[in-house]
Amino acid sequence: MFVDSHCHLSFPELRAQLPEILQAMAAAQVDRALCICTTMEEFDAVQGLAAEHPHLWATVGVHPDNEGVREPTLDDLLAGAARPKVVGIGETGLDYYRLGDRSVADMEWQRDRFRVHIRAARATDLPLIIHTRSASDDTLAILREEGGLASAAGGVQAPARGVFHCFTETAEVARAALDLDFYISFSGILTFRNAADLRDVARLVPLERCLIETDSPYLAPVPHRGKTNSPAYVPHVAAQLAELKGLPLEAVARATSDNFERLFNRAV
Repeated sequence: MFVDSHCHLSFPELRAQLPEILQAMAAAQVDRALCICTTMEEFDAVQGLAAEHPHLWATVGVHPDNEGVREPTLDDLLAGAARPKVVGIGETGLDYYRLGDRSVADMEWQRDRFRVHIRAARATDLPLIIHTRSASDDTLAILREEGGLASAAGGVQAPARGVFHCFTETAEVARAALDLDFYISFSGILTFRNAADLRDVARLVPLERCLIETDSPYLAPVPHRGKTNSPAYVPHVAAQLAELKGLPLEAVARATSDNFERLFNRAV
């Protein structure tokens, strides 16, 4: 009934409780989850989880905020994408939130990494899982530069497609993402008391372009805020979205599951 489109079951706090988490998912009618890769070092573990469980899927990529890790090459990402149960590239994008004493100009390594992921997504026709924080202008600009139609040795590559995950940006950024034919994914933040602006954004995003996620182990939704998050909690995100849309919960569950299948078309 429900799909968690973004979680981190390979992280130690969840991996150690995997049997209990899978049982809780079944009880909550969460029948699929996408396990997101954040470093090449963890990719084997992420892909292994998906390979071991019929209702789990995986991505390959390096989170934009991760430093001191193995830098992914295009060949690395293409090889990972060819592995069983891998259905997306990322998470990737840009994150300028923790610049410290650095400037935006100093983050060229992030922009270079992002471009490699976009090229891998286009070469494989797999969706991008986009993380953007305090960097939406550059995120959108690079997607426009790298993500359009262009001739390649084997013909014309498909344009980049994907999802802006754990969306917390403005309505203007949402409209720009929709104009690029991306989906918008909402997390437990949608249920937080101080997230009125985000709820306004969720009202304007067409249901046929919405996904739901937990980003677990982070950002547990109300009424579990402050606890370790789990894919079993994604129905709370769906319930909040249903309230905002004035729709039955079952309609939102069905639509977001259909959207997941449409975007991650290997995950069926």
